[in-house]
Parts: sequence; structure tokens; C-alpha cells
Amino acid sequence: MNRVRCLVLNAALGPLDYRVPDGMEVEPGSVVECPLGPRTVIGIVWEAERLPGTEVPAEKLRPLRDVLPVPPLSAPLRRLIEWTADYYVASMAGVARMALSSGGALKGPATMTEYRLTGGMPERLTPQRLAAMEALEGEQANIRELAGLAGVSEGVLRGLVNQGVLEPVEVDCDRPYDEARPDFAHVELSPQQAEASATFAEAVRKGEFAPFLLDGVTGSGKTETYFEPVAEALRMGRQVLVLLPEIALTENFLHRFEERFGAAPVLWHSSLKSTERRRAYRAVASGSAQVVVGARSALFLPFRKLGLIVVDEAHEVSFKQEDGVRYNARDVAVMRAHFEKVPVVLASATPALESLQMAESGIYTKIDLPSRFGGAELPAIDTIDLTQEKPPHGMWLAQRLVDGIEERLARGEQSLLFLNRRGYAPLTLCRNCGFRFQCPNCSAWLVEHRFSRRLACHHCGHETPSPNACPECGEPDCLVACGPGVERIADEVAERLPDARVFVATSDTLNSPGKAAEFIALVGAGEIDVIVGTQLVTKGFHFPELTLVGVVDADLGLEGGDLRAGERTYQQVAQVAGRAGRGSKPGEVLIQTRHPEASVIAALAAGDRDAFYSAETEGRRHAGAPPFGRWAAIIISSEDDAEAREAANRLGAFRPQVDDCQILGPAPAPMALLRGRYRYRFLINSRRSVQLQDVIRGWLRQVDHPPGVRVAVDVDPYSFV
Repeated sequence: MNRVRCLVLNAALGPLDYRVPDGMEVEPGSVVECPLGPRTVIGIVWEAERLPGTEVPAEKLRPLRDVLPVPPLSAPLRRLIEWTADYYVASMAGVARMALSSGGALKGPATMTEYRLTGGMPERLTPQRLAAMEALEGEQANIRELAGLAGVSEGVLRGLVNQGVLEPVEVDCDRPYDEARPDFAHVELSPQQAEASATFAEAVRKGEFAPFLLDGVTGSGKTETYFEPVAEALRMGRQVLVLLPEIALTENFLHRFEERFGAAPVLWHSSLKSTERRRAYRAVASGSAQVVVGARSALFLPFRKLGLIVVDEAHEVSFKQEDGVRYNARDVAVMRAHFEKVPVVLASATPALESLQMAESGIYTKIDLPSRFGGAELPAIDTIDLTQEKPPHGMWLAQRLVDGIEERLARGEQSLLFLNRRGYAPLTLCRNCGFRFQCPNCSAWLVEHRFSRRLACHHCGHETPSPNACPECGEPDCLVACGPGVERIADEVAERLPDARVFVATSDTLNSPGKAAEFIALVGAGEIDVIVGTQLVTKGFHFPELTLVGVVDADLGLEGGDLRAGERTYQQVAQVAGRAGRGSKPGEVLIQTRHPEASVIAALAAGDRDAFYSAETEGRRHAGAPPFGRWAAIIISSEDDAEAREAANRLGAFRPQVDDCQILGPAPAPMALLRGRYRYRFLINSRRSVQLQDVIRGWLRQVDHPPGVRVAVDVDPYSFV
């Protein structure tokens, strides 16, 4: 092969042909360095028949510069890249970039210098040096990463190196991971668990594509059930991928995994240091990484001998990526299993409606775990009608809920209050002039975070210190917090139950695996009485002494007209309710609501999941919504409002006329300004018989836009902002 076609990691360029120099060996999937003008770019050798491009005369072909020292991307991974790009109307270059997600890993074997504390003291101990030394206790990394951990400049740390306080350590970047042993520990399974795990293990042994929906109530032992097929894959020398929706859940999972297999799995998520990402990537590519536990991006790692995929909490919205390539990891996991010819297990206590429909149609095999493990009972659920049992003035918790917490305090048990709203209050305004604090970059109010004394936008990250006076009228002490966030609920608990030890659990306080581990240890040791948390605490945690769950505002998720609002609310409340009574003590759930008659709330109170899903299914069928119809969004954005509006109107003039396909818009997106960009949106609703992606691609090809305009396509959207 002396002529190859390469997919270069630049969506604007398209495929490019190159000449293979004498003595260089490449094959489809090889990662190569390609000349592009005076630069060198990374490319992947692809099958020419699968990647249409312009034929260039042989005499004009430039030679490849080098083959990078990593195994070629496998054919199943290349097919996954093609499918993802096609289904989500994304560029293949954008998807392929996710499969080459560690630039350091592409450079071959290497050692590097990291630094750690020696225990010595500097000649002059400044406050900065002291803070850095305290922050870096037990840490080892390169200077740049240590500076980030310590919150100081690299110069401060280089001074500590010169003083002998930090010492260099030569590290093998590709040192092997500890080996997981499939028979390290024996776990007693219930008959239901044993039957389910035997089914999964048999599928692993067959080595064929087999999609399973593991539908088990909270506390039924789904994790132990799928650990058995993990063990079977290890016995066969195959690799396993376990996807988790939140980094905060990894620490709890790691502990359980290590107890079962005697070693920790390989981690993959955004908080890893570059050296850790490099090491993990190369271990996956070589086949030495046995079990990888990661966030959605782990789906595109170059596994050498994959044998099983597990998607835990498969209903979770966070499996949908909302920028870049807008893919749903749950669905892409099923497709990766299809291309790799391996089983995939989607585990959830509240499966997505789409997954249940796939099971009902016979495409997925449904495995049920209808009861809790070890004889634990599901909690009793009751509603508190806030129109009848009103909280005291200026408070948000009904007296019955506070009494329930007080009873648990007296018995030495724990309580959890759930409100899916970070910060202290969602809106701050001036009682004197009515001024409201709004984000300068987004169509959103700034959220007050009283713990850190800041106002923050939860969409773009903009922050400003909380002022003492109104910036509009200058009046001091006139700012009013409107509505509750978790911090305000925590303050109320502290005020009404001063002896309670309260912990606020959100992505602000549990923003790393280490902090999550510390939280788990505190709860396990009985040092926390009341947890006040967001959706982060609705899944994955097992606290035997937690016997009361209070849902502060069950109606919150029903606002906004979201297609999946009812389903999402049901899932969140059912999941958080499942944290109660997981040990030997009975649990109770109290749901505060102003609409106890709403179908979602009534189904939760009655414990009648089937009735809710049945009604939701019929509503979706009637609306032509997923899984019975298809939705897609096209978002036009620009930093200039007039430019974005003009581009949207121009695209609208070319809208296709297709049977069974309705196109709505353009209209300003509900979040009309996001991260400094003005946004206009089209919504497309079609029957499943319509080739929706082809319609969208053909439509977009007709219109060219100015450089400042971006066009994003979101197939199967979850967010409608």
C-alpha cells in the first residue's frame, strides 16, 4: 500500500491522500503524522472506500512523516466513529478526536519527572509556601499540576525545589496497574441475582452482541449482579468497560470493586492528570487495562480485546453530552457493543422510557430484580401537601418533615433532604429599586452562594463577589434572596434543629473523587446527621443508617415544559427515595408538593411505577415524541444578535418540505444568550420512517454562513434551553 487516505483531526479539511514512503508500514487505523503546508498534523489511516474524497494524482501526493507508536484503532472502533458521526450529524474528525484523547499517549514509551514533598522546611516560610506545602501533602505530580492543586504559581514551587522541600522522582509513564483477580472474594448472591448474573456470564462466554436491560429496584444489588460477568470476562482475558454518570460516584464504586477483585480498576474521567490519562490510555490500547471505570468519554478508548460493557444508572441525563459532539453515551455504548460483538448491560432502577420500549419490542433482553437484597424493605412513601401543611413564614420545610428529622436525631439515625438547586437562592433582587442580578453572558439570573460569598451563573461559570449594596441604586442592606437553594435549606435545618450536624452535598462541595470519599467516610462514621443535597446524592450511595428522605420541592422539575420533565422528575425522586431504609431499619420518604394530584407525584406516592410509565408512554405516542417519533434541534449562534437572527432566517428560507416531518422555528432559544452567544433554534419532529439525518445534512449544505456563525445539531435532544 503506497497510497493511503487519512482522516485528519480538522473537520474543515475533509479526508486527505498521502504517499507511504518506502520502508514505512501502515494499515487502516494507524495513527500517523501528516504534512499540511508547513505544519504536521495527526491523522488516522482509513479505508478509502469508506471515506469518500477527491482523488489526487500520484505525483502530487506528499509522503507521510511518521507512524506514531500506538496500536492502530481497531475496525470496530472505526465503525463506531463512522456511526456516531452519521447518527448525530457530526464531523468524523470531531468524533475521532475523542478516540485520540491523550496527546501524550501518542508519543510512545517514556519516563517523566514528578515532584513530592521531602518533609524538609524552606529557609524562609512565607504564607504562600506554607499553604502550598499543606495542600501538597501526599501528592505527586509535575510542577504545573502541583501548582494547580496548591493554587500557587509555578515559581513558588520551583523555589521549594531549590530549597529541597520538593524532590524530583523519575516515573515510568507506562507502569502496569495492579491485577484484578476474578476469584479474590466470594459474594453471596440472592437467587434472583444469581440467575441474572449467570445469564450475563453466559453471554460473555458466547462472545456475541447481546443487549440487556437490568431493571432492579434501588438496593436490589445490581452492582454485585454485574460483577459476576465482569469476573467471567477477566477469566477469559477480556477487557471490561463500566460507565458511571458522575465522577463523585467513582469513589464508592472503587471501594466495592476493590473488595470484590482485590485491586482498583483503571479510572478515566476529566479530573485525571495528564500523566494519569496517558498511562490509562496506553494500558487500554495494549490490553493490560483489565477493567476501566469512567465517564462517557471512556466509550471511545481504543480497547484491544473488549469483552463486556456495563452502563450503570443508564437512565441518567448526564450521559448526554451537551456540547461538541452531542451524543448519548447510553446509546453509543449499545452500538459499541454491537460493533465489538460483546454483551452490554444497561443497569437502572428507573430505566429510560426508550430503554423500556426496546425491551418491550424484544430488542433488549429485560432482567428484573424486583426486591431489595438481604430482606431490606422498600421505604414507605407519603406526600405533604404544601397548600394544606404550610411551612412557617420564611421557612421551606413543613413541620411534619422537621418532626421526622428530629425523631431520627433522637434515634441516632440519618436524614437526607433533596432539592435539585445549588447555592443559597436562585434569584437576588433589590427591595428598594427591584434590580435583579443577571449574568452578563447568559439569559439567566445569578445564583447566590452564601458559603463562598459569591453570585454565580450555573451556565457559563461567571462569578462576582456578593455586594453589600445594590449596584443600581446604591442602597445598602437591601438585597433579598428569593427562593431556596440547598444552602438555604441547610441554614433552616441548623436554625430549627441546632444540634443537627448538617452537610451540603452538591457538585460544589463534592467536586473531586477525594472529597466524595471524605463525605462517604463521614456519613459511614455517623458524623453527619442531615445531608442536604442535589441530584448528585440521588444515586449510587449506600448509607445503612439513613432512614428518612425528604423531597423539599417535588414540583421543581415539572416546570419549563420539557419533553421529559415528568419522566425526569419520577426518576430523580424515585432514586433519592431509594436511599432510605437500605439497611435493617425501615425507611420513610416524605414528598413536599403543591400538586399531589399530578400523575408523577401520585404514582410516586402509590409506588406504582408501571402506571406512570404506561401513561407517559401513551403521552409520548400521541405527541410523536421519542421513542415513537424523532426530535432534533438546530441551534444557530453568534456573538452578534443581528447576525445570528439573519443566519437563522436565511436557513429557514431553505427549509425542506418532507412528508411526516415538521420543522418549527426559527425562534429565539429559551436560553437566548448563552456564554456570550445569541442563539436561535429550529425544532424538528418526524416519524421514525423519515431519514432525519439525511434531511438535516441536505438542508444545511444549501446555506453558507459567515465565520462568526456557528451551527450545532442536536439529535435526540435532552436539554431544550
